[in-house]
Amino acid sequence: MKPNRNSITYAAVFTFVVCIAFVVILAVANQVTLSRVNANKKLESQLAVLKAFGLADSSTPAEEIDSKYRQFITEKTVDKATAYLAVIDGQTYVAIKLTMPGLWGPITAVLATDPKGAVVRGFEVVDQQETPGLGGRISEPWFSAQFKGKKTLPDGTIAFSQGTGKGNFDPNNGTVDAVTGASRTSDFVKALVDRELALARQIGGTL
Repeated sequence: MKPNRNSITYAAVFTFVVCIAFVVILAVANQVTLSRVNANKKLESQLAVLKAFGLADSSTPAEEIDSKYRQFITEKTVDKATAYLAVIDGQTYVAIKLTMPGLWGPITAVLATDPKGAVVRGFEVVDQQETPGLGGRISEPWFSAQFKGKKTLPDGTIAFSQGTGKGNFDPNNGTVDAVTGASRTSDFVKALVDRELALARQIGGTL
């Protein structure tokens, strides 16, 4: 007996079978690509650390990232954050990768500095979920570039101010431009940066 294609039962069974088929396909695709996805995430994280230390940039070939990372970077764990040590030209530097709340989701970033937390060597956003075109601009190169060589304030922090929105590149004023129109996101990033500096000094004091 032929099934009644106009019946509710047929529609329900057909929908169930189609859904199961798609679930199976997606599950298989996820398993097939999982190792590649994890490998890419690892490379992205390694590159962010290397960039913060000034040991790589966006043009660094993928095949060099892992080898450079293993050559220069030593990992440690402190207060649920990941710390990294690198000896560059005979000087030891400290980097902290930390995840803290943002406006719409967690923000993960890496900040590298000298052991005293007096001069920032680099800052890189690894992951964020802020509004594209507004808070999401914290991932843009101009924003990270402000931190390179930036001296911290006497209290060991970095100030965020509403400036030109194009970046504050004076290394001696302890201040960076906040993202225009995204004051809340900028506040969250400031809290993240200041916490990373504090943790870097904590690690640096043991070296």
